[in-house]
Amino acid sequence: MKKFVAPSILSADFNNLGKDIEMLNNSMADYIHFDVMDGVFVPNISFGIPVIEHVNKISKKPLDVHLMIVKPDKFIVPFKNAGASIITVHFETCQHLHRTIHFIKELGIKASVCLNPHTPVELLADIIADLDMVLLMSVNPGFGGQKFIENTYKKVNQLRNLIDGKNSECLIEVDGGVNFETGKKLYEAGANVLVAGSFVFNSEDPKTTISQLKEL
Repeated sequence: MKKFVAPSILSADFNNLGKDIEMLNNSMADYIHFDVMDGVFVPNISFGIPVIEHVNKISKKPLDVHLMIVKPDKFIVPFKNAGASIITVHFETCQHLHRTIHFIKELGIKASVCLNPHTPVELLADIIADLDMVLLMSVNPGFGGQKFIENTYKKVNQLRNLIDGKNSECLIEVDGGVNFETGKKLYEAGANVLVAGSFVFNSEDPKTTISQLKEL
């Protein structure tokens, strides 16, 4: 099973963001992950389209954009135009999920759905074959550096069984509390993509940390 790492720039040094993006360009990172927060769906505000536009100008990695916002349909085209290669919407915010997912795919980019810790994976049974990726939150969304929720391993395994049962090529991404210990267990449970923010950017050697996450 392929392993991917998507460092989250929520934990990057925004006084030296260009330097951190250059580091990621020269690393084994597969994606650059963006946690877009609106202060409504989640209790925090992060950044939006202008930051992604500027990063896209210098990034050599695909941009993985996670919309933690209400009414995401209004912003899909602007985020795609800003440079998103993957757009993730929350199951909890999409009234017409099938329509939203197919609209993203019609724009020529990959479509992903995120589930909060309390949302069961079974709710994706009727749409899993249409998805390029599912993002499982292993912390409650809104803040970086939270403690990993242990039930996530079970959810990853359940989601892997659902994907395999539908003969889908959908990837499983996990965000929150990822480190060497949790990352290894997540890969073993069936995850493909590890999102890591503070664990990467607060390490002494972020490039080496990224490489070690891929080699777990």
